[in-house]
Amino acid sequence: MRKALTPKMGKREEKTIAKNRRAFHDYEILETFEAGIELTGTEVRSLRDNNAQLTDAFALIRGGQAWLNNLHIAPFQHGNIANVDPDRRRKLLLHKKQIRYLAEKTQEKGLAVVPLKLYFNDRNLVKVEIALARGKKLYDKRTSLKERDVKREIDRALKDRSR
Repeated sequence: MRKALTPKMGKREEKTIAKNRRAFHDYEILETFEAGIELTGTEVRSLRDNNAQLTDAFALIRGGQAWLNNLHIAPFQHGNIANVDPDRRRKLLLHKKQIRYLAEKTQEKGLAVVPLKLYFNDRNLVKVEIALARGKKLYDKRTSLKERDVKREIDRALKDRSR
């Protein structure tokens, strides 16, 4: 049974578990995708306690499937033998067309698939926002830092001026 759309339902409510801020610093984001992730029950319960680290994670396309590596989900503290290895490879759930597209693009020089955000969507499913990204050079990082500092100074000046 489907509920009628109301203005309240139009909003996309998501509870962020972990963000990969380093990815925005190290990579130029070209495209983003939303992917499901294959997890066990104790991993989901651990994620509800915000026990995830996305910093060094990366995605690979192997054998027509997408895999997320180096995502650290701490073992559930009330779990028992059902706890799995915290750093295991996890399967990403994407459409075949998306997987083929990402596989083609990652064959190009300098492109990679990096996770940006791990969150619960409005239906309480764990989702990963992944991005097709190109690595930044050192001078690109410097210019983006400089632009951010200039923007911060402008905002500060406008705030002081409005007082």
